[in-house]
Amino acid sequence: MNNVFNLKFDLPESQRLDKFLVDQFPDFSRSRLQTFIRGGMVSINGKPVIKGGINLEKGSEISITIPPIVESDLIPEQIPLEIVFENADLMIVNKPAGMVVHPAAGHLSGTLVHAALNYAPDLEGVGGEHRPGVVHRLDKDTSGLILMAKNDKAHRFLQDQFRKRSVNKTYYALTDGFPPTPTGRVEAPIGRDPSHRKKMAIVPISRGRESVTEYKVIEKFDQHALIAAYPHTGRTHQIRLHLAFLGCPIVGDRVYGHRKQLLDAGRQMLHAYQIEFILPGDSTPQIYQAPIPEDMNQLLIELRQK
Repeated sequence: MNNVFNLKFDLPESQRLDKFLVDQFPDFSRSRLQTFIRGGMVSINGKPVIKGGINLEKGSEISITIPPIVESDLIPEQIPLEIVFENADLMIVNKPAGMVVHPAAGHLSGTLVHAALNYAPDLEGVGGEHRPGVVHRLDKDTSGLILMAKNDKAHRFLQDQFRKRSVNKTYYALTDGFPPTPTGRVEAPIGRDPSHRKKMAIVPISRGRESVTEYKVIEKFDQHALIAAYPHTGRTHQIRLHLAFLGCPIVGDRVYGHRKQLLDAGRQMLHAYQIEFILPGDSTPQIYQAPIPEDMNQLLIELRQK
């Protein structure tokens, strides 16, 4: 059964509708409330609206209809998870390479979401029906730390940090070749590859989005390097593209790497090693780490022996 809430806007200065609703319903994420607006479930002074950017004036009467939670058709699966940290609001998972984060075409089972729903059934519906708990993503073949929210309030709090770029992430990448300098910064816009719609590419800013990655060479070998990458933006395939742009693509990257691989790797050697962010209800950033996985570590051992 739908719940109908009638509200009155009494602030002296005008405010956007979506901002007002976020303040009134802190347990719902901004994206969920925007879905209600686009779905015609919100009216101002008796007239339905479909845009969250409308400014409210003092005395405006707002009505919002909140539908009941729709049960997800996702079936939890008993898949082991390595939990790095957990509390009532979130969990940090060390995702193995080869696991897709959420269901998509060609990956309708065996995802992190399926495993998380089995481990924490209350995730259902958090942040959206089809991606419950998902705050950010990692590529299928990228291993390492990923956050999952356990309630809408935490989901919104964490996504706000990502949007404000206050989450600090460190990735380790094993590369073919090495960058031109031991440390550096790449500022190269990223957008869809005009020739291959399933790929991303470095493009002019008019066709892409600002993308920034800093890097540092941790260890250098004859033809390879272990690099720490610090993304300041979160574009699709950003680190993979920026390292390829520098002339040192990631070992095992079948999309942006060398056609002839110098090392025998079963996947791209990219690992989300460290994340620093503020926990819901706290004010001091916390740091969490996941050790380099065995397959990547084994390649490093072989390179050191050479």
